[in-house]
Amino acid sequence: MPNRYFKRRWEETRGDAHDSWGASTWYFEVGADGWPIRQVEVYDDGPTLRYGPGNEDDLYGQLGQVQLDEFEDWEPWAIPSEEFEHRWTATE
Repeated sequence: MPNRYFKRRWEETRGDAHDSWGASTWYFEVGADGWPIRQVEVYDDGPTLRYGPGNEDDLYGQLGQVQLDEFEDWEPWAIPSEEFEHRWTATE
């Protein structure tokens, strides 16, 4: 099974010192095993964060530490790989 790609909106804020960044949209590349490989977090009033091989974490967060489909079905949020790649390579 090839990698899968998802986009999901969170309307709530981070609940930490960076609450002013606002709500966010998250993009995931997930392997056949359901584990995140790469992830992009786009905040409404803040930065865009990227995590993946060679950059699994930083001062602001980290690559997801749970299989995405462990707790719920993510298929409603599936996107084409091109949409994920656009966000992964975008310069904001």
